[in-house]
Amino acid sequence: MAQPARSGVRFTALVCAYSDERWDDLCAVIRSLEGQTLPPEQIVAVIDHNPGLLERVRQQFPRVTVTANASNRGLSGSRNTGIKLATGDVIAFVDDDAVAEPDWLERLAAVFTSENILGAGGSVIPRWDGGRPRWFPDEFDWVVGCTYRGMPDKTAPIRNLIGCNMALRRTVFDEVGGFQEQLGRIGKLPLGCEETELCIRARQRWPGGEMVFDPSAAVHHRVRLERATWHYFRQRCYSEGISKLQISREIGSKDGLSSERTYATRTLPLGALRNLAEVVVRLDIAGLARAFAIVAGLTITAVGYGSAALSRRVAASGSERS
Repeated sequence: MAQPARSGVRFTALVCAYSDERWDDLCAVIRSLEGQTLPPEQIVAVIDHNPGLLERVRQQFPRVTVTANASNRGLSGSRNTGIKLATGDVIAFVDDDAVAEPDWLERLAAVFTSENILGAGGSVIPRWDGGRPRWFPDEFDWVVGCTYRGMPDKTAPIRNLIGCNMALRRTVFDEVGGFQEQLGRIGKLPLGCEETELCIRARQRWPGGEMVFDPSAAVHHRVRLERATWHYFRQRCYSEGISKLQISREIGSKDGLSSERTYATRTLPLGALRNLAEVVVRLDIAGLARAFAIVAGLTITAVGYGSAALSRRVAASGSERS
C-alpha cells in the first residue's frame, strides 16, 4: 500500500479488536481503510487475546498486518502492540466498530502543516442502532465515544483527541512512550481517558506543540442498543470519574482537569437550560429528560471521582498504619 507522492505524510492505520461479535463491523472498518483516497502505507489490526479471531482476520485480509496483543489485555495494550509494528511516520487510530469516510486520512494529512502539530483528529459521528434515544443529551455523546456538543465546530487546537478518530506522530510515542495500560477499556469494562493522558503528556513534553481538531475528517461510530441505555450511561459516567482521578494523579489536576472545568461550568449548564427551553419553545417534553440526564451525568461522574479518591486515601491510611 504505497502512499501517493502528493502527500508528505505516511500513515499507518491501526485498528484493535477483541470480539467475534463485531466481525462485520471489523470487516467494514478495514475495507474503509483500504478504500481511502489517500491510502495508508500500512494497515495494522491488533487482536486482543482471541486466537480464533486473529486467524480469521489473517485469512480474510492478507494485505493487512495482523498481530496478537503482546501486552496486557485491553485497548491500551493492544494499541501499544500495534505502535511497535507501525512503519508510518503518523499513526492513525480508529475503533473496530467505526467506519472512516473515504477522505478521512487525506483530511487528517492536511492538518500536519508544521512540526509543532503533534496530532490531529476529527468528528466521530454516532450511528445509533434503533435510533438516538430522545433522553440522550448531545453534551454526553462522549459516553458512547463520539464528538459531543461543546467541541469546536471548525478546525481548532484542542487539549486531547478522541480515541476513535485520532492520528499522532510516531515521534510522540518514541519520546513519551505509549498508552498507560492501567487506563482504557478492557473488554466491555468502560474505563477511558488513555488518549487524554497521552495527549497531555505529549503537550507537557512539547509545550509549543498542538493537537488539532478538524471536524471534516469524519468517522461514523456504531452505537449498539446496549449502550443506548440508562444503565450504560450511569456506568460510563461513573467509570469516567474514576479515570479522571487516575490521570490527574499521573499528570497533575491543572492539566488533567482543565477542559473538564469549562465543560462542567459552562457547557453543561447551557445544555440543561437549552433543553428546558425546548420544552417550552418546541413543546419537546423529552427536553426535561435530557436536562435531567445532564445533571445526573455530571453528578455521577463527580461521585465516581470522589469515590476513587476516598478509596485511595483509605488504602494509603491503611498502609501507613501497617
